[in-house]
Order: sequence, then C-alpha cells, then structure tokens
Amino acid sequence: MLNPLKYNKNFDKLSYEEKALLEEAKKSIADFVESSPEISDVNFATRNAHAKTHSVLQGVLKINPDLCPDIKYLFDKEQYDIIARVSNANMKISKKQKQIPAYGFAFKIKDDAGRTIANYPLVNFPLFPVNSPYVFLKLFTHINRFYLKKIKTFFPLLTSLYKVVPSCFTKDFVSEVLKFIKKRNNFVLSHEFYSVGAYRLDEKIVKIKIVPINVPVRFIKNVSDRKKIRNYFKDLDYTADVFIQMCYDLKNQPVNRLNVHWKNAPDILLGQIKFEKNSVLNPKICEQELLSFNPFESAEIFQPVGKIQKLRDEAYKVSLQTRKKINKLLKYK
Repeated sequence: MLNPLKYNKNFDKLSYEEKALLEEAKKSIADFVESSPEISDVNFATRNAHAKTHSVLQGVLKINPDLCPDIKYLFDKEQYDIIARVSNANMKISKKQKQIPAYGFAFKIKDDAGRTIANYPLVNFPLFPVNSPYVFLKLFTHINRFYLKKIKTFFPLLTSLYKVVPSCFTKDFVSEVLKFIKKRNNFVLSHEFYSVGAYRLDEKIVKIKIVPINVPVRFIKNVSDRKKIRNYFKDLDYTADVFIQMCYDLKNQPVNRLNVHWKNAPDILLGQIKFEKNSVLNPKICEQELLSFNPFESAEIFQPVGKIQKLRDEAYKVSLQTRKKINKLLKYK
C-alpha cells in the first residue's frame, strides 16, 4: 500500500519577485472592487471573481461511516452544518440570461458553535491553465486593470494571455475543454465541481470534488440560473457525493502543475452533501455578498497547498476588506 506524501511548507513558497507582483495584484483587486458597483451596475460592491451569486444554500455534510481511520479522525461527527454559494465565474455581473457556463460551488463546514472549520471553493472545470505564479499574477492584474481602463491595458492583457496559451495544450486540458463544451447547456446543479488546487488533510495532501446524485441535466428552459435553482428547490432535494484524491508522489500527483490530472490516485468517498427542498437563502441581500469562502480562513489542517493557492490568501482578504468597507457592514459571517 502506498504511503501518502506529507505536507511541506516548500510547496507554498513564493519568490521575492512573486511576492512583489502579489502586492501589485492586491492593489488592482482593491481598485476593481471599489469600482465594481459601476462595472456591474449594481448598488453594492462585488467580488472581483465569481461576482454573480446564483444561490446561497444551507445544508449538511454527512461523513462516510466507512471512511478509513487515518482520515476519519479529522471528522469526528456524523454530520456537519454547511453553507454553500453557487456562482458564475465572471468578474462582472451580467443581466444577460446566457453567460459562459463557468460556475463556482463554494462551501464552508461549521462546528456546533457555528465556527468555520474549512472553506472549499470549487469550480466546474477541473484544471487551471496557469502553473506559474508570475504569469498568473501578471494576467490577473492586467484583467483587473482592463475592466477599469479598457483600451490602455488591452495590449498588456493580450501579451499576458499569449503567455498562458502553451500550458493550455496538454492532453488533459484539451480533453476537459471538449467535455466542457458538450456540457455547456447543462443545469448548473448537475455539474461536478472540483478543487483546482490541493488542500491539506492534516499532514496529507488531497484534491476534492463533488458529484451530484440524480440531478437532471436539463431543467427548465429560457430562465436564469438563479430561477432554475429556486424552482428546483421548491420540490426537490439536492445530494452529492464528496470525494477526495490523495497525493502519493509528485510525478503522478503534482501539487504545482494545475493543468494536468492527478493519476493513480483513486477516489475516496469522504461523505455526502445534502440540501433539502426550500433550503435556498435570499442571494440578493448584502449579508450574502459578505460571506467569505477564503480557504485560508480554515483550520490549519485544512488549508490550501501550492503556490497558486497561496496567492488566494491575500487576494481574498483584500477583496473582502474592500467590499466590507464599501458596503458599510460591521460584521460578516
């Protein structure tokens, strides 16, 4: 039996140059969020990614009773309360019914006192086209500035996009793009969702995915995703299996190569997520915009692993702090 690879802080280590670029990216995030009410034509400040909330849901995570002991000790209850946010990945809230079907499913696990144990922001595309923190930070900064200054930043953005192209042509990435195109019209809740990067389970390193059970691929036509979800939960429950993959060696399960699949790492059933009918919260109220799914607000043993993941920590904090300031709320959950 293979032994899981142990977490090491070197997986997350950024260079001096990458840290300098991160400061520049943080400034672009704050500028974007400050201008987001005008960018999205709304009366509140939005996130600078996954800006549009389709739904906020309350439910439970039931832990697999047959989970192996070297994982189950981390989850000592039969079930945990969770809250989830279903979103569109666009940085701008669009009022158009048809959008690129890039979705997010972020959920937080809470203890009996309502404190967050772990945050897991997942997406419906399992790979990421950028492995280099340097290239990613340049691209992300230019995208933020493009929304603010338009023409002036077009050519720097084009240059950054060009540098991403080579990493989009792995066999795994091209295969996933073709699958994505085939599923583009599927109901948002019927998609599988993935952690693009890795996370800790104590000293172990894992990837996470959720797979819905018996959710219709086609569900009501010609209405928004938000209305589809609300209609779904009028009569139906939602259940999804939660699986993890374990990292055993960096050749087959690379932590900092996000444009390829992990191989030779079987799925392990962690448990099941369940949202009962009528479990949808109002996504329009300002409190929902201040819900934070920053994975670095998790307990230390559940935090993200990897360089690209490390960039999220400061990015999430800046986005939340700026939204909090603009939306004039004193506390958030």
